[in-house]
Amino acid sequence: MARDWRDDRIAELEAIVADRDAALVARDARIAALEAQVSALLARVSALEERLRQSSQNSSKPPSSDGPAKPSKRQRKKSGRKRGGQPGHARHERPVVPPEKVSERIVLKPSHCEKCETRVSGDDPEPVRHQVFELPKVEPIVKEYVRHTRTCGRCHHVTRAPLPEGVPTRIFGSSVTATIALLMGTYRQSKRQVAEMLLDLYDLPISVGAVIDCQREASAAIAAPVEEARVAAQSAPVKHADETGWREAGKRAWLWTLVTSSVTVFLIARGRGEDVARRLLGVVAGVLVSDRHGAYNFWNARLRQFCWAHLIRDFTAIKERGGSAGVTGSLLLEEAERMFAWWYRVRDGTLSRSSFKIYMRSLQARVEALLTQGAHDSNLKTARTCAKLLKAKASLWTFVRNEGVEPTNNVAERTVRHGVLCRKLSSGTQSEHGSRFIERILTVHATLRQQGRRVLPFLTEACEARLRRAAPPSLLSHTPKKQNLRLAA
Repeated sequence: MARDWRDDRIAELEAIVADRDAALVARDARIAALEAQVSALLARVSALEERLRQSSQNSSKPPSSDGPAKPSKRQRKKSGRKRGGQPGHARHERPVVPPEKVSERIVLKPSHCEKCETRVSGDDPEPVRHQVFELPKVEPIVKEYVRHTRTCGRCHHVTRAPLPEGVPTRIFGSSVTATIALLMGTYRQSKRQVAEMLLDLYDLPISVGAVIDCQREASAAIAAPVEEARVAAQSAPVKHADETGWREAGKRAWLWTLVTSSVTVFLIARGRGEDVARRLLGVVAGVLVSDRHGAYNFWNARLRQFCWAHLIRDFTAIKERGGSAGVTGSLLLEEAERMFAWWYRVRDGTLSRSSFKIYMRSLQARVEALLTQGAHDSNLKTARTCAKLLKAKASLWTFVRNEGVEPTNNVAERTVRHGVLCRKLSSGTQSEHGSRFIERILTVHATLRQQGRRVLPFLTEACEARLRRAAPPSLLSHTPKKQNLRLAA
């Protein structure tokens, strides 16, 4: 039987349909691939835009990186008052030096009336004492030890007179060594600048190599007091920790700090992990205030306080993502602002801690509810941040449970700033010896500043003690009263 022409037409149409189905499948696959590519590009654009928006207000970037075009963090309303001291403020005047300490006294008496030129006489029972301060010309004190050599008439042995105890074999004494350490560590001067300053200020010529020798000598002299301060800081009831970038011999390192109410300790290490944090902090004891860096996660969550200044940055970043995340971030910022308003009143004494704790109950519930909401947000970064905060929510409210704990880590961030300036000026240290000196001299400077003590006398005493092989001075000898802290269970 002959093939019907309609069968050929049906076969032709089926082939056309099959080709179109294949084209549709290929088109759908292409569309899916393009949609995936668009989603990836949108996510990348979103991530790049978020990086572009990063500032000190919504990330861990320092304020110096914002530039002059960025607005300040919290612009206060203008009060309308003039700059400077306000009427009624306490005056701070230089005390008048007593007469027995005045180097030269010049008495000035008017001979004629400045108005009518009539001769005047007599003495003023309470003359005005106008004192002018000048700096004396400073020249080095050079002590010469003349060491004679004598030969024994019996055995012909040659004997040279030894130096007295406490006299250095080097040509620079304790005061020079201490001054060099002060200029390098406290005033952040380079080795070459220190040599130039000693020549200008004290008429003392010194080479850069001799400056380095004095630096190492001073570092060894304060090693024991710094170690004593480190042990004391680890046992403090409340401590603040922070870390920042450093460079050692051109390689990446970190400058760590541990701040307590009486001492401050610095540490330079090549790592930023938990092992270095344990070396700095010691065993888990007392309350630790820090940011959310994972190196501190070994600390008991109920004895750790997250810095709310950092949390506000996180909430600001969430708000700036827009959408449902933006709503969550805005509400979290409102709760943080409310909490700080109450906290400032507690600190000023206008709100009791018992009332503060009552107020905080509802605020804690609202914050944790918002974090729960954010943990289910479609924005992955927001969901991840909120989930992590919920997991460690006990560390959000330690300052509420324990008196004497601050809600921010500002004290550690201010303290580490001195080290940041050292790094910016010197690009870090070039050797392990340099790192040990920097961490020790920063510890001495910050601790003595806390206690209202002068740095140079301490350094001089430490260097002299090293020469005499005596016990060095202590960084703990003038500590303020211990903080009364009651840790909540």
